[in-house]
Amino acid sequence: MVPRWAPRRSPASPTSRPLEGKNERFHQTLFRYLDKQPLADTLAQLQAQVDAFDHIYNTQRPHQGLPGRSTPLAAWEATSTADPPRPKPDRPVYQPPVPALPPRPKPPADLPADTRVTTVSTAGTIHLDKVFYKVDVDHAFQQVLVISDGNQAGDKIVITNLEAEILTEPTRPAPGIRYVGNGRRPGTRPRNPAVSPKS
Repeated sequence: MVPRWAPRRSPASPTSRPLEGKNERFHQTLFRYLDKQPLADTLAQLQAQVDAFDHIYNTQRPHQGLPGRSTPLAAWEATSTADPPRPKPDRPVYQPPVPALPPRPKPPADLPADTRVTTVSTAGTIHLDKVFYKVDVDHAFQQVLVISDGNQAGDKIVITNLEAEILTEPTRPAPGIRYVGNGRRPGTRPRNPAVSPKS
């Protein structure tokens, strides 16, 4: 039950006032019934009186808001059960499309000991010996070959695609450095690098 001291919604709210009115009218009927009952000494006795009111209200007392002044239980039992919602036959249900990923080329089977295969991240980097090396975001999700002679600072690293085209040749950084750029501005490269005729 909603207590009478509960804050009310704005009177201009179109959805709250009819519901509050019905709720207050129900409480008024309940309080009139309880006023005619002996004063309850315990919470259990009060609950028994409220349960008795619910039974009378739903099964015996005619309701003036229902057709033929029937009881709420009679109106409930006279209402047919609604069918569960089903998709309309004129609106076909389609399965969500499965994204088709392009086939990934297989790396060479017999790689030298100083060469390894890795995948470029979404940021366009690879991870090697706790250092991130920038390749290019245009090569994200692609496999590349990483050729390194050693792991000393100043050693050259060659990063190529699987067709042996060199993408970048960074140098191993000094200890403590965790990122090596590729010397280019960040972002994707233009698809058509030709100069615009309007420039």
